[in-house]
Amino acid sequence: MKILYNARIYTLDGSRPIASAIAMERERILAVGETDDLLPEFEQAEKQDMAGQTILPGLTDAHLHLQHYALSLQKINCETDTLEECLHRIIERVRSSQPGEWILGHGWNQNNWSPSSPTGVLPPSGTMRERARAEGWPSVTDLDRISPNNPVYMTAKSLHAGWANSAALKLAGITANTPDPANGQLQRDEHGELTGILLETAMELVSRIIPEPSVGDIAAAIEGAQPLLWRMGLTGVHDFDRRPCFMALQQLHARDKLKLRVTKSIPLEDLDHAVELGLRTSFGDDWLRIGSVKAFMDGALGPRTAAMLQPYLNEPENRGILNMDAEELFESGRRAVEVGLSMAVHAIGDRANHEVLDAYEQLRRFERDHNLPPLKHRIEHVQVLHPDDAGRLAELGIIASMQPFHATSDMHMADRYWGERAALSYAWQTQLQQGARLAFGSDAPVESPNPFLGLHAALTRQHADGSPAEGWYPHQRLSMQEALEAYTLGPAYTAGVETRLGKLSPGYLADLIVLHRDPFATPPSDLIQLESSATMLGGEWVWGQ
Repeated sequence: MKILYNARIYTLDGSRPIASAIAMERERILAVGETDDLLPEFEQAEKQDMAGQTILPGLTDAHLHLQHYALSLQKINCETDTLEECLHRIIERVRSSQPGEWILGHGWNQNNWSPSSPTGVLPPSGTMRERARAEGWPSVTDLDRISPNNPVYMTAKSLHAGWANSAALKLAGITANTPDPANGQLQRDEHGELTGILLETAMELVSRIIPEPSVGDIAAAIEGAQPLLWRMGLTGVHDFDRRPCFMALQQLHARDKLKLRVTKSIPLEDLDHAVELGLRTSFGDDWLRIGSVKAFMDGALGPRTAAMLQPYLNEPENRGILNMDAEELFESGRRAVEVGLSMAVHAIGDRANHEVLDAYEQLRRFERDHNLPPLKHRIEHVQVLHPDDAGRLAELGIIASMQPFHATSDMHMADRYWGERAALSYAWQTQLQQGARLAFGSDAPVESPNPFLGLHAALTRQHADGSPAEGWYPHQRLSMQEALEAYTLGPAYTAGVETRLGKLSPGYLADLIVLHRDPFATPPSDLIQLESSATMLGGEWVWGQ
């Protein structure tokens, strides 16, 4: 038994929102109250003076890719301000690699790169003129010039585009005559030649030939990433990677090395197997449990593959890529709910969200007609909605699983490609006012999993430098209470563990973080500087202390 006292505790429990002491035994909270009351009551407990520090419930990232994030820590960081800097980082890795060894990286975003005059390793001016016409996309020749002997493959920040050199394309058997796969595209220049950019499902043509890490490798990478996540204040995640990640998590769990609360999704392509096995949402324990069936309705904003009702600005032929319609999604959803599996559907564009909501409307009717419990279905991202759809998530009881840092990361792209439609993008306050429940995450490694970056974005809708001055569509900003609930109560409800996670109350699991600064009293602009000085899971310190 232990007691933490002399603290500023935000419980997120409406019956006692603030306290100064918390007592726990093993993994559960026994009591929350004032120091003068609890110290005498738990006289025999191990006592720890918190010296006025702030304590919050442990935070949960409601949408990330744990395997991809952990492995990305070993890849080249391509999130640079210029193409030149990205290429220099690739050169450094090539120099330290063996001939024929794969060169892998992640994080580039052509929308942040200016097609300015080349220097050093960049291609000649002719190629640069082609790149300028393609609005900043990098080229296969950029990589060929710096890595002729090593296959190179760089995934975009969005994870919806890839960039390969000729060696990688050759190994994959991709030529100018290779047809585009369904729901994907091999980008070509005006002469029909490959540019090295692969969009959506076309990425699989290269990714499937890259040597796969073993389950043990993935487990080791996740175990190594855990301390980074604890330091950020995370005690739980909702993971959207696939089978190898699930196997790695089970391996860690069996060795008592899994020290995050993980809700694990099932990819749509594995729905048949899940149905045959009789898996249900929430099956598992408090460390590892089954979540929802994950489907993809469309692409992403960065490569302009998000499915839109109207064309992208200045691209009259482009409305993105819609992977299925509402009827197809309903058929998958029907099979899932019949065995007790909820749905989680990726939808970025307003058309994709509209189709998902139409499918969910049918699914709710199916649940009622067949006396099935209304499951906790989700839309992942909800990045832009048509005004007619703004209230439908609340009406249908659909969880808005959103990533606040996407707003500040994507605001300029949204303005550039969506124009006035961006007024209802990343619209957290609208969803709250309509009555929808928010569950916040990061989509790591698309963005950093640091929830304090997300809190900063949610409260300010500004870049780290304070721009734009009033925030981007500032009426969508949240209060600290609203944003914090979206990292605690929202994910707990979504995962079906709201009776034991998400708040600091008697009987709940003792998952908490300690901060040197009170986020409620910290200027919103300073939130990006916060991190956990100590993190506790199940009554045991895993970080700090």
